Amino acid sequence: MEQKPTRVRIVDAARDLMRTVGLARTTTKEIAKAAGCSEAALYKYFSSKEELFLAVLDERLPRLGGLLDTLAADPGGRTVEQNLTEIARQAALFYEQTFPVVASLYAEPQLKQRHEEAMRAYGKGPHKPVEGLTAYLRSEQRHGRIAAAADPAAAAALLLGACVQRAFVWEASPDRRPPDSLDDFARGIARTLTAGICRRTD
Repeated sequence: MEQKPTRVRIVDAARDLMRTVGLARTTTKEIAKAAGCSEAALYKYFSSKEELFLAVLDERLPRLGGLLDTLAADPGGRTVEQNLTEIARQAALFYEQTFPVVASLYAEPQLKQRHEEAMRAYGKGPHKPVEGLTAYLRSEQRHGRIAAAADPAAAAALLLGACVQRAFVWEASPDRRPPDSLDDFARGIARTLTAGICRRTD
């Protein structure tokens, strides 16, 4: 079987290590070893572990940011509830897969601070999905599909907060999984939120 390109192997190895031992304890040396290349070869593709982390986010995890940017620019022909269902589904998957990666940072404050500074330098961070969803909801508000009195920022916080809670709370439960399916969760969150923010036509 033909071996994958070096860059692909590096990103795959980074994803696997970050998910199993956490971002804080994953080193470029370990990533290079798992990828079957030298650490020098790794640095030909990525200038830092933070840049490699961004590649994992962009290339190996659910594309939450891209979805939000697309919908903010053009909500499309689907209903608000349909769009929010897809957002909730992608957000729940995104947080489920990123939570094990970044959780280890909270045990090492100095490393967490350096990581956050690097993310800001790249224009990234956990606030970006909130901003993206808020922008989408404001776009829908301008189109008249969301009530003028609704608060897009609050609605974004409610939806994404529920997705974060799903990833965090149920990870510690005996079965380590939520009681409902991902699709049922996304539909329920979207339906409930839509009932509170969309214009009534009756």
